[in-house]
Amino acid sequence: MKIKSEIKRRLLQIVAFGYSNPFLSNFPAGKIYKGSFKNFCNPGMNCYSCPAASLACPIGAMQAVSDSMNFSFSFYVVGIILAIGALCGRWVCGFLCPFGFLQDLIGKIPVPKFRLPKPFKYIKYIVLLVFVLILPAAVTNYMGIGKPTFCEYICPVGTLEGGIPLLSTHAELAGTIGHIFALKMTILVIVIAGCIFVKRFFCKVFCPLGAFYGLMNKISIYHMSLDKSMCVRCGMCAAVCDMDVDPVKELKSPECIRCGKCVSACPKKALKFSLHHRNNTLQ
Repeated sequence: MKIKSEIKRRLLQIVAFGYSNPFLSNFPAGKIYKGSFKNFCNPGMNCYSCPAASLACPIGAMQAVSDSMNFSFSFYVVGIILAIGALCGRWVCGFLCPFGFLQDLIGKIPVPKFRLPKPFKYIKYIVLLVFVLILPAAVTNYMGIGKPTFCEYICPVGTLEGGIPLLSTHAELAGTIGHIFALKMTILVIVIAGCIFVKRFFCKVFCPLGAFYGLMNKISIYHMSLDKSMCVRCGMCAAVCDMDVDPVKELKSPECIRCGKCVSACPKKALKFSLHHRNNTLQ
């Protein structure tokens, strides 16, 4: 059962990655698809500037609107993210996010894995609040236009999927490389190294989208249930969790990406995902 459920998740991740990045032929010329699909947001992290990308990044879209001259707020972008979060919480991170899939692949490198101290998980909420919500609207130029600060100064997804491919195919962009790109390359190296030694490092520490979805885990329709009468507190669910969550203690943890590993590992089948609450569950 455990193997079958994980295979199904991998297959869905591959399909989602392929749907998010179908224009592979754009890489040699360094072209960016700008068709009608770019009016819609990917539910996961995938850079708009990636030559293969078919959809816009929700974090980038939020900043692009919040830094406009009249500071109008994109009810479409936020509405979609809220709807997804209210329905399934961070399930997107575990099944549909392209960069989440890349992290899972990097995490397969056979080296010792480590757990981060708990305070690290709060960094992504600071990133969401400061670099995605506050700075793009608060720090503006003489025309009243702000900057997409997360995309410009931090986002390792954009550096990997957009910055590096475009710089490698457009020689004229070489002169634009400066301290900001060096900073972003440093962050990318840290993230990749982190993903080698810590499972889902970016999800745990930096991802503002994961932070947003995580806040919705408490109220999402699709949720995890624990049957108190069947649980024997063996700890197997916590032992297999890539996000360092103990489902028995934190059933609705904002860190849970709902990958299902704990459900498959439970010897008593006390854990399960459902769309409704049961009377004999810990909530």
